[in-house]
Amino acid sequence: MFKKIQQFFNEQLTLQDSDGESQQPKVDLAAAALLIELSRADFEISTVEQQAIEQALIKTLGLAQTQLNQLIELAELENKQATSLFEFTRHINEAYSSAQKFELLKALWQVAVADGDISKYEDNLIRKIAGLIYAPHSDFIKSKLAVINR
Repeated sequence: MFKKIQQFFNEQLTLQDSDGESQQPKVDLAAAALLIELSRADFEISTVEQQAIEQALIKTLGLAQTQLNQLIELAELENKQATSLFEFTRHINEAYSSAQKFELLKALWQVAVADGDISKYEDNLIRKIAGLIYAPHSDFIKSKLAVINR
């Protein structure tokens, strides 16, 4: 599995951080894994939530469909092996600005409302993620209202 992830990063996504190590693929994978984790929070995986994940990733990352499919596949594998959200949120904290974190929160809310209902589990998970990415509570509320009121 590690070779598959590394191959995807090397072939599809490149952005170097200050150490010369590729950073953006980790962030993309982390964001995708958080969206996937949210879709599973209410113990019901719906196709509309899966479509919302794809739309959010296409909008924010600008990936082609084949790259998107590979990223989602890898994010699902990472998500199954993860022991905590910190494994994903630390990459977000290292790379995202406040504005990007706000957009991530909006994407999370879009996935949560995709099936027409925000479960208490989804709300709680987004609240937890917002805390882990050090987003102000006001951003948590504003992002929710922005998605619900559109």
